[in-house]
Amino acid sequence: SAFKDRGMTFSEVREYQPGDDIKLIDWNVTARSNSPFIKVFEEERELTVYLIVDISASGQFGSKSKLKQEIGAEIAAVLGFSAIKNNDKVGLLLFSEIIEKYLVPKKGKSHVFRLIKDVLNYNPKNHKTSIKVAFDYLLKITKRKSVVFFISDFIDKGYWDSLKVVNRKHDLIGIHLYDEVEYDLPHMGLVKVIDPESQETTWIDTSNPYNRSNLGNQSKKNKNRLIKKSKKIGLDIVSISTNEDYVDPLLAFFKNREKKK
Repeated sequence: SAFKDRGMTFSEVREYQPGDDIKLIDWNVTARSNSPFIKVFEEERELTVYLIVDISASGQFGSKSKLKQEIGAEIAAVLGFSAIKNNDKVGLLLFSEIIEKYLVPKKGKSHVFRLIKDVLNYNPKNHKTSIKVAFDYLLKITKRKSVVFFISDFIDKGYWDSLKVVNRKHDLIGIHLYDEVEYDLPHMGLVKVIDPESQETTWIDTSNPYNRSNLGNQSKKNKNRLIKKSKKIGLDIVSISTNEDYVDPLLAFFKNREKKK
């Protein structure tokens, strides 16, 4: 319901009355009738919600009880059920470096159950990430303004131009998933690290404070850059750690959203 007043759809035209916003004048009808007419809009009662979920291999990481990918699936389920409770349509887009699966927006519990099943059980064909591919695909499949929840760890490059276009055309909310270890690597001695996307391996001496600090600072820099650039273009970002309950940050976001209405 925090999004309901964002969508307005054309209803009819009527004659201009003193005090009406001149920006709403329909110049075509006005020219034909030789008197001013304005467009009348009404609030859209139903929304289309898209859940875009990153299922690339970088999500298969978590230092506590759950992986980033598992947290993302749970959040998608919560948002999906919230949407159908408001009688909205829900669509799903799973992506890695390619579009893995797309479900057309529909209503109903059975549809959301299928959606959740796909998020939890889908076995991706590709391990790498392309956020740009996901945004470009969304722009192709939907023209009507929609609410878009983008669930990812945002570990990628070269997607900002596409993101800005989606943010202008739709109501985009980024759900940024991360793990505390990515920012504060513990002392574990000599550790073999495997990049889940490229499958490249390397050894890191975590007993060296410089190595730990260097890795943590790079991750913090990436997160700060994401938040700073998002703020600049008016994109809402909700950062959620695998080490915390995701309910509180989600509730805080929706309450803040409600206040802005």
